Amino acid sequence: MRQAMVSNQLRTNSVSDARLVSAMGRVPREAYLPETIAGLAYRDTALPLGAGRAANVLIATGRLLNEAAVSPSDRVLLIGAAGGYTAAVLAEIAAFVVAVECDPALMAIARRALEGNARVQLIDGPLERGYADGAPYDVLVVDGAVPKLPQTLIDQLAIGGRAVSGIIDRGVTRLAMGQRSAGGFGLIDFADIDCVALPGFAVPQDFVF
Repeated sequence: MRQAMVSNQLRTNSVSDARLVSAMGRVPREAYLPETIAGLAYRDTALPLGAGRAANVLIATGRLLNEAAVSPSDRVLLIGAAGGYTAAVLAEIAAFVVAVECDPALMAIARRALEGNARVQLIDGPLERGYADGAPYDVLVVDGAVPKLPQTLIDQLAIGGRAVSGIIDRGVTRLAMGQRSAGGFGLIDFADIDCVALPGFAVPQDFVF
């Protein structure tokens, strides 16, 4: 099923980074999911994880990581680690991964699944805060969709660092990428793909009389 995912979901949907495709073909996603849904690991839909959370759609994760163009020397900040699957994939292609997760049950799965993986540091905390103590990062990956990428996370990127994220725009999710420069930061959409919403990123509504 994993190899079918690579052939039918990744290669046919512009996931072209050979190192990434190879990593996603090796990492057993079922090991990073609750046992009750492990058999659905390679479905091309979001998978419910409980407490309002869901594992991101595989093609969304694949397209985000492909666009990030992760190199073997990169330090990556991953927001929304869930059960640890995306962190495990990133650990195959990057130098080091700091993975942030706020849900205790998902963090417990990630800790078990990633035990002994020296390239991953799991951080239990609010997703929107990231992990400033480990900054600066070469790459920021938000493995889900948020209304707006907070400045707190952008500030943790190195100058020249790349960011990829799902963005919620009037109820529609899009995948976007950007690069931090000395003059600022901006995101550009690159695909309209379903992407799961992450908690903690609600944008305050303007007051209306």
